[in-house]
Amino acid sequence: MHHRYLGNSGLKISEITYGNWLTHGSQVENDVATQCVRAALDVGISSFDTADVYANTVAEEVLGAALDGERRESLEIFTKVFGPTGPKGHNDVGLSRKHILESIDASLRRLRTDYVDLYQAHRYDVETPLEETMQAFADVVRQGKALYIGVSEWTAQQLREGHALATELGFQLISNQPQYSMLWRVIEAEVVPASEELGVSQIVWSPIAQGVLTGKYRPGQAPPEGSRATDDKGGADMIQRWMSGDVLTAVQGLAPVAEGAGLTTAQLAIAWVLQNPNVASAIIGASRPDQVRDNVEASGVVLDADVMAAVDDAVGHLAERDPALTTSPATREA
Repeated sequence: MHHRYLGNSGLKISEITYGNWLTHGSQVENDVATQCVRAALDVGISSFDTADVYANTVAEEVLGAALDGERRESLEIFTKVFGPTGPKGHNDVGLSRKHILESIDASLRRLRTDYVDLYQAHRYDVETPLEETMQAFADVVRQGKALYIGVSEWTAQQLREGHALATELGFQLISNQPQYSMLWRVIEAEVVPASEELGVSQIVWSPIAQGVLTGKYRPGQAPPEGSRATDDKGGADMIQRWMSGDVLTAVQGLAPVAEGAGLTTAQLAIAWVLQNPNVASAIIGASRPDQVRDNVEASGVVLDADVMAAVDDAVGHLAERDPALTTSPATREA
């Protein structure tokens, strides 16, 4: 497993991060979730990403239990705050001081740890003054409950404003967690240049486009039984945008590219996002331990210019690139 520095900091994280969105506490049983975490540890993954909103706090509990007993100093644990949790009351959402300070304590209890390495604003909160949010994060850092602060799906301008306040308040804003894949490239035009300027890295989610870039979904055929596209707990809704015939047909063209590089198509997709020097890590999810072992082979892979060009020839014309698609909810209830 290779490691990279996260932003302009001394913190190193694994190139592959294990994430439990849509899996722990919902799609897979707890014992299987624990097996996946054990597999991640066995192959050298040290970074683990979750959020309080995943499965309405249950995902944090499952991850905390799975990591219990591990040497804490050898791990990098990330979680997030913003989305509605608990009974979803009027203050159980957003980036107010109240919600942040209550949420970090609850997350630490569920994760069975005294601190998280990275605490992330899961979205931008249009209803709370940014100064209030960043002051609360500064206090979380000073209290030792989080070592670093990150954000998720913030625009370039939001990153600049947040970074300026963090600097003024004396703590480090070092990461952004956006969606990024061969098919979803909206961060390239504005977010990545701003991040490079500010010393912020990307920890990217959905590098295999909800599983579409594995090539297992065939045009004109029913999705494989047990796949995300058949999951009625949220997975099918998330993958739907990629299930059109033109996308599925184009993705089949990645198979010979991957084979020529000595990779599976999933490994090629993960390696592709890691070629971007502003990407510190790619988040993978798993419903089986073997998926973890397979996907981790993308770490350390260097794709030559011909392979990158072949990827663009296959799917580049279908990639979404509009930076305006980096958005946060217009209201907390949205």
